[in-house]
Amino acid sequence: MVIRKILGTLVIVLIGLPTLFGIIWAVGLVEATVSPEFLTDLPREIIAEIPDRADAIFEAAQRDAEIGDPDTRAWLQAAAKTGIAPRDLMDRTGLLEWMRGELADSLRLAGGMLRGDEPLRRVDIDLRPLKRALLHPETDRFLAETIKNLPPCDEAGLMAWQKLAAAGGRGRDLPACVPDPEIAREVVLSARDRAVARMDDEIPFLEDAREIDLPFFQRGISGPVTTLSYGLFLIPALFIFLGAVIAASSRAGILRWSGYSVMAGSIPVLVMAWLIKRSSLWALAGGPFGWRRSWSSELENYLLIKMSWIPIRIVDQLFSPVMYTAAVIAVIGVVLVALSYSMKQTPAAASAR
Repeated sequence: MVIRKILGTLVIVLIGLPTLFGIIWAVGLVEATVSPEFLTDLPREIIAEIPDRADAIFEAAQRDAEIGDPDTRAWLQAAAKTGIAPRDLMDRTGLLEWMRGELADSLRLAGGMLRGDEPLRRVDIDLRPLKRALLHPETDRFLAETIKNLPPCDEAGLMAWQKLAAAGGRGRDLPACVPDPEIAREVVLSARDRAVARMDDEIPFLEDAREIDLPFFQRGISGPVTTLSYGLFLIPALFIFLGAVIAASSRAGILRWSGYSVMAGSIPVLVMAWLIKRSSLWALAGGPFGWRRSWSSELENYLLIKMSWIPIRIVDQLFSPVMYTAAVIAVIGVVLVALSYSMKQTPAAASAR
């Protein structure tokens, strides 16, 4: 009897629990990443909020005491003096129309294909309107006006601009002063042009749609993929059941061993996913990017913190399905244990007769 329990425990601990642990994570993340809520609905909601959020950030920056860097404060104040709000600039350059129209329609179409409301086909998200907006004369005017509103340079600022000009505008920090508006404008616009040139014209969605256009996927992609991933639970279920059969001598014992094993494999995932989610949200919302100063400017750091609501929404959407899956599996384990105590302790061999 003792040997059987040892063998059953080894099967469960060495094979069943690690498999269950990994598959809960895999199923939860698959459910999150192939869902239309994550791939299309969430981006569409974020895009819809960007104009209002940008205006709020722009206004808050003028009175934000947290901006300790004088260069960052000078750039934001210079931009405010132009009298052009971010929403107005987006509207004048056509960016707002593209975000609310073509981009939102493309994401809505992609979400319909994931749900099965639309036939599968390739969708290209056109980024050329974004590139045109960044290269728009109104954007040039906004940048030029911002530069003109900066204070004149001292000797250190002049040397910094000379280094940037010699490097063709390749640099991380822009001095918050102007030696010559035309030189500064040329440096800023050349950096902007290089960034735009590196952008793709299109982002394909379901590029290989023909290869997955199978009857199984006619009702969407998200549902079938999630269903197939749930089928993976048969693997740890088989090993846990096998270990329980070896270790237990009654039907009640088999249920009890199976239930406790399922709980032992799912509750740690639930706790771990919760801790990762909460710590990630805390890091993003609090003093998050402690490493950020090694690779970004103070202005980028400030904007990074103010835009942290975007990764917060993504993290929440990503880990919630893992927690939900682990919780469901844990409840199944509790049910099995409860059923085991409601059964008579009948030996398995006797019940078979």
